[in-house]
Amino acid sequence: MTASFSTESAVQLRGLSRGFGGKAVLDQLSLSVPRGQFVALLGESGSGKTTLLRTLAGLDDAAETSGSLHVRGSVSVLFQDARLLPWLPVIENLKLGLRRADADQAALDMLDAVGLGGKATMWPSTLSGGQKQRAALARSLLREPDVLLADEPFGALDALTRLRMHALLFRLVERQRPTVILVTHDVDEALMLSDRVLVLRNGRIEEDHVVGLPHPRQSGDGAFVALRARLLRSLGVEQTPV
Repeated sequence: MTASFSTESAVQLRGLSRGFGGKAVLDQLSLSVPRGQFVALLGESGSGKTTLLRTLAGLDDAAETSGSLHVRGSVSVLFQDARLLPWLPVIENLKLGLRRADADQAALDMLDAVGLGGKATMWPSTLSGGQKQRAALARSLLREPDVLLADEPFGALDALTRLRMHALLFRLVERQRPTVILVTHDVDEALMLSDRVLVLRNGRIEEDHVVGLPHPRQSGDGAFVALRARLLRSLGVEQTPV
């Protein structure tokens, strides 16, 4: 799938359709994501969010696909499951497949950046869920990707750990400036982190919102509350007045 591609875009889709066994999951989807933009994908289960992410990552090759797709540069994927190999210590998990002369020092520096500086030689089984996700994030960003694809990476974490991971992800992304596409079911997570929120429904982008709020963001800010309410209504959630 190839097409003419804007040099200002990191991701560009034109009329992309994708299905399995004759059932369409993505339906004539078109999208352009500028380099360095942080995009959150919202939508009900089955709306096509994860299929879109896996398509951008080059997974699910057996799917029936039409239209054009272009992703600029290197891609790294961050899953909900940390996917650390249990027979390798943490630092070796980070370095797996990494080809650079300074891999050892770079891995140690990245572990420091995510608050795991003392865990390099530990086995993954000794880490908490939040620590495993920090290691997975470190592994993804160690590769200095042009595009980071994140599929609900914080969905299994408790609320406090999730907030800490939000702050960590934002800090690291600000430093490296990759393009980020984050799949989430959490409207607040989308609004706290992203520059732009897309709402998918039946394999199509039904809404496209520029967040446009300065950081650090406050959930009580009037513009935040208004956009949150609009997105919740789009997802079929009606808020009950207090």
